[in-house]
Amino acid sequence: MRPPTLHPGSLTDVAGLAVGHHTRSDRPTGCSVVLCPQGVVCGVDQRGGAPGTRETDLLRSENTVERVHAVLLTGGSAFGLDAAGGVMRWLDERGHGIAVGTARVPIVPAAVLFDLWVGDARIRPGVEDGYAACDAATPSPVAQGRVGAGAGATVGKLFGPAHAMPGGLGSASLRVGAFTVAALVAVNAVGDVIDERGDVLAGARSGAGHSPGGTSRQLFAGAGPMQIMAGMATTIGVVATDAQLTKAQANKLASLAHHGLSRAIDPITVHDGDTLFALASGSTGRAGDLSALGAMAAEVVARAIRNAVRAAAT
Repeated sequence: MRPPTLHPGSLTDVAGLAVGHHTRSDRPTGCSVVLCPQGVVCGVDQRGGAPGTRETDLLRSENTVERVHAVLLTGGSAFGLDAAGGVMRWLDERGHGIAVGTARVPIVPAAVLFDLWVGDARIRPGVEDGYAACDAATPSPVAQGRVGAGAGATVGKLFGPAHAMPGGLGSASLRVGAFTVAALVAVNAVGDVIDERGDVLAGARSGAGHSPGGTSRQLFAGAGPMQIMAGMATTIGVVATDAQLTKAQANKLASLAHHGLSRAIDPITVHDGDTLFALASGSTGRAGDLSALGAMAAEVVARAIRNAVRAAAT
């Protein structure tokens, strides 16, 4: 079978970023880290109804911390936030962080997704997994599919986990003029992932079959969803650009990037704890038009989501 064609690009096409994955061997789960130890401007937009996050309050525009040193995406539900401690330890050992007197404190925002029903729920990413992801980080193109934070991700869960299909981790980038915008997304949605024409790439399988039947189509035909548990799904990710942005602008870029979710996931539900971070490395030395960057961000998020399930299918 010919492997599916992926959209081009990687989050690491933005200069100054490195990405590392650690995938557990004892069950499908793991974590993915975006390293920027020099410190880059960061914003966040959290829209889902059941988020699991760390260090997002400090990214509000009115708060004083401007830069972060890594962003962590992880499986394991709220337990997986422990992996951020391993990222902090890795950065601390190398002298990275905000100078606070004689000490340095690495700033590592994180977001989790729920994958505890895939295998033994007692196994989830922890400190050592976060540290290992940092050790594996590289500026090379990002590995995609069932790796890192996307290892246990699934999509199409509105009729129960037995009808779901693999989600995964995807990346994509887009360059327009002097600026690059890229995305890294772990796709664990309640809804289906759809292509540019609206056809289902991966989602809730109908009946006993192995082909997705289209969640929205089934709902509109009168099929009732199962009782969804809060926090059972979430799509989390990072968008990045080489443009110069303030923290307020980075927060707006993360907000605009969310439009990519609705282009590639159908339906979006209140049970998805969707969270997107935005990094601005400023490596071009130039400020970009936020509307143009936002349009690019939405597009690369949609492309990364489709890449995730296409790579997971192989």
